[in-house]
Amino acid sequence: MYRAHVLVCGGTGCTSSGSAQIIEMFKREIKNNGLEEEISVVQTGCHGLCAEGPVVIIQPEGIFYARVQLDDVEEIVAEHLLKGRVVERLVYHDAKKYDGFASLNETVFYKKQHRIALRNCGVINPESIDEYIGTGGYEALGRVLTEMTPDEVIQTILDSGLRGRGGAGFPTGLKWKFASGNRGNVQKYVCCNADEGDPGAFMDRSVLEGDPHVVLEAMAIAGYAIGASQGYIYVRAEYPIAVERLNIAIGQAKEYGLIGKNIFDTGFDFDIELRLGAGAFVCGEETALMTSIEGNRGEPRPRPPFPAVKGLFESPTILNNVETWANIPQIIINGPEWFSSMGTEKSKGTKVFALGGKINNTGLVEIPMGTTLRTVIEEIGGGIPNGKKFKAAQTGGPSGGCIPAEHFDIPIDYDNLISIGSMMGSGGLIVMDEDTCMVDIAKFFLQFTVDESCGKCTPCRVGTKRLLEILEKITSGRGTVEDIDKMEELCYYIKENAQCGLGQTAPNPVLSTLRYFRDEYMEHVVNRHCPAGVCKKLITYKIDPIKCKGCTLCARNCPVDAIEGSVKTAHSIDPSKCVKCGTCIDKCRFGAIYKE
Repeated sequence: MYRAHVLVCGGTGCTSSGSAQIIEMFKREIKNNGLEEEISVVQTGCHGLCAEGPVVIIQPEGIFYARVQLDDVEEIVAEHLLKGRVVERLVYHDAKKYDGFASLNETVFYKKQHRIALRNCGVINPESIDEYIGTGGYEALGRVLTEMTPDEVIQTILDSGLRGRGGAGFPTGLKWKFASGNRGNVQKYVCCNADEGDPGAFMDRSVLEGDPHVVLEAMAIAGYAIGASQGYIYVRAEYPIAVERLNIAIGQAKEYGLIGKNIFDTGFDFDIELRLGAGAFVCGEETALMTSIEGNRGEPRPRPPFPAVKGLFESPTILNNVETWANIPQIIINGPEWFSSMGTEKSKGTKVFALGGKINNTGLVEIPMGTTLRTVIEEIGGGIPNGKKFKAAQTGGPSGGCIPAEHFDIPIDYDNLISIGSMMGSGGLIVMDEDTCMVDIAKFFLQFTVDESCGKCTPCRVGTKRLLEILEKITSGRGTVEDIDKMEELCYYIKENAQCGLGQTAPNPVLSTLRYFRDEYMEHVVNRHCPAGVCKKLITYKIDPIKCKGCTLCARNCPVDAIEGSVKTAHSIDPSKCVKCGTCIDKCRFGAIYKE
């Protein structure tokens, strides 16, 4: 029995900051101090507060050390683990209280969260099936196979109100019910969509890295419910840690008899295999994903027929994303009423968001549906850096839209977001401040969509390129008012005629920015001016002759020699040479250089 556990984040973010080396250093220092029988070192998944990584949590006290470096390990072992004295300088700032130290769940970042899909992330070793079982893992599968009929399982999921967490929010139980006919008479499949491609999204990756067994257990439950014996997890190859831990988990589950033949001696067979994607965004669309699993080019197929009728290998198939699967075992264990008691009337449970952009607490959060955007950004997210004002939040990735400040207090759920021109999507939430150009944001997402279009249908292949060309024309100072009208008309044409969800939702970032920030578009085309100072061809760098001290620092650092002037005399910028890189503003000590 260990008296203490050192939990070190082993998610992608902290791993990139050296957490693997920190783990090895802890093991070495603990051994050198003769504590290896008393203290364990556990590599976990993501704790959520990525901005403060590498993260180290000491249990059972719950002391939260942030931004730990290799040089800090010896001090933590010598002071905290050996002498019982907390290393205050390393404690996460919000965990420092007048009367001691707050635990993880008492900090502002965590106390308004409710972790269901993320319940084991940052808590257990994701490479240990025993630790997963120790937290109740595979209990739901055992209960389903020994105490429930397949129809009872489906009804439980229906009663919970769980909606798919990967995009449009289709009721999960209804999808399972559609695929449940003819059990035992036809081959069926269960698929997991782990092809997380939205810019700024890392929710599914974190679940796979921190709690891979929950996906395996949930897929086996679904297999029993619809009468399937084979499952596939489609995960992008750019997630090497997730892929490695999934392979480990599958091997362990097979060894323990929890997937494979005759699970729990019930006669139920269910196997799972991985399929690696090559990073094509379109393969996040369910029919394109299945086409890719079959070994073909990942292109969408017309619907109907829907996958529940004719999916993978032309057989009935259900597909849910990682976060959806992560909720299933807890619904079985705690009951549908428990899950449906959280959230809003039409959006039950919780939602995981990857919080990024202009926000202090970058990271992974799980909140009850109905939590306001203001709560997420100002409280959990810690607000906007440098005292800047909130301008907009982008949800749903390239398929979503921008939420302006006027909707800062909107409760976040599926229907509310759609009503204001955005969507939940898989859960990326990118925060933008007053220095963001909304026309440039629309152009960024259109560039992504153009690059990722599979090219199968003309509205998406050609239409998105035409949209991008108009946006480039506007941001370069050549746009007209007629271009804005033409662009809006084209957006609706693409939405109505593209074949798959990628094309149909591609215009959303343009439409939402036109809806709430049309004045910025007009400023670009009428006054040839970018209010945020982002679009380079619409701004000019100037030097205030009164503030300029003639120190020559700007001229010496200009990469294209566009700044002229002698020592102790006011300098000037030659606009014909200036490439608008911003180096001069960064170097000026007197605030003499500005954008106009």
